Amino acid sequence: MPNQASVDEAAPSSSTTPGWTFLTNHAHVLLAIAHDPRMTLRDVASRVGITERATQKIVADLATAGYLTRTREGRRNHYTIATHRPFRHPMTAGHEVDELLRILGVGADAGAGNGAGTR
Repeated sequence: MPNQASVDEAAPSSSTTPGWTFLTNHAHVLLAIAHDPRMTLRDVASRVGITERATQKIVADLATAGYLTRTREGRRNHYTIATHRPFRHPMTAGHEVDELLRILGVGADAGAGNGAGTR
């Protein structure tokens, strides 16, 4: 009889971390900042599940590409997301960042007065 794995053996356990996700770390960082534009990069890193250094690089990438701006407020930063920016991949270039924010429930259209820091 051939060696066959049962359905239970083939299914991943609920305690395993997925090997991939539909959204990139860049998207997750942008979403975390949209949720709370005054969040520290340490808190963003913790929320996304990446290092603080990786978060700093991603924020720099997003700022350089014009997807967010940083404003110093005392000892903290406030981030503003430029929502009407297109996605970078040719397959999704006809869509804008604010569409993703709206679908996932953050941003200016997610609810009045939520402090999403979008423009």
